[in-house]
Amino acid sequence: MTEAHATTAASANHATVSPALASHFHDLRQQHAAADLGLWIFLATEILFFGGLFAAYLVYAVLYPDGFLEAAAETEIVIGTINTALLLTSGLAAALAVKAAGADMRRSVMVLIAVTIGLGVVFLGAKGYEYWLDLGHHLYPTSPDFPLAAPPAKLFWSLYWMMTGLHAVHILVGLGTWGVVLFQTFRRSFSLTDNSRVRIAGLYWGFVDVMWLFIWPLLYLMGRAT
Repeated sequence: MTEAHATTAASANHATVSPALASHFHDLRQQHAAADLGLWIFLATEILFFGGLFAAYLVYAVLYPDGFLEAAAETEIVIGTINTALLLTSGLAAALAVKAAGADMRRSVMVLIAVTIGLGVVFLGAKGYEYWLDLGHHLYPTSPDFPLAAPPAKLFWSLYWMMTGLHAVHILVGLGTWGVVLFQTFRRSFSLTDNSRVRIAGLYWGFVDVMWLFIWPLLYLMGRAT
C-alpha cells in the first residue's frame, strides 16, 4: 500500500511539473534564481569593461580639461539627446513587456517587444547617421585633416569611438535577443508566466540603457558645460 501511494504521489508530482523546468532544477523558483544569477555575473563583467573606459575618460578629462571640453563641443548633441530619449522609451517598453509577461498577456508582450526592437533600430540608424557626420567632419584620430589642434582632442575622439562603438555592439546583441524572444513568444514556445526569457532580455536591455546614461553626459554634455 505504501509503495502504491508513493507511486501515485510521484505520478502526481510529475504531472504538475512545468514543461519550462529543466531536469537539473528542483522547481521554477530555483531555475529563475540561477538564470538571474548567471545574468548578473555576466553584467558585472560588462560593467567592469565599460567601467575601465569610463575611468580612463575621467582621468584624462581631469588631466586635459581644456582639450576635452573643446573636443566634446564637436559632438552632435541633438542626435545624442534624441538617441537618449529613444533608448529610455525603449527601456520603458521593455519593462512593460516583462510586467505583461508576468500577467500572461501574450499579445501585449509581442507588441511591447516589437516597440522595443523598433526604437532600438531607430537608435542605431541615428547613430549611424551621426557616425557619417563625424567622418565627414574628419573627427577621428587617424584623419590627416583632424580639425582640432589640441593633442588631447584626439584622445577624446579615440574614447568616443570606442565607447559608442562598444555600446552599439551591445545594442545589436540586445536586438538579436529580443528578436528571438519575440519569435518564440509568437510561436508559443514557452509559457510566459513559467519562463524567465522575457525578464532576462529585459535585464540586459536595462543594462544597455544605464550604460548610455553614462555615455551621454560624458561625451555630449561635457562640452556644453561652460
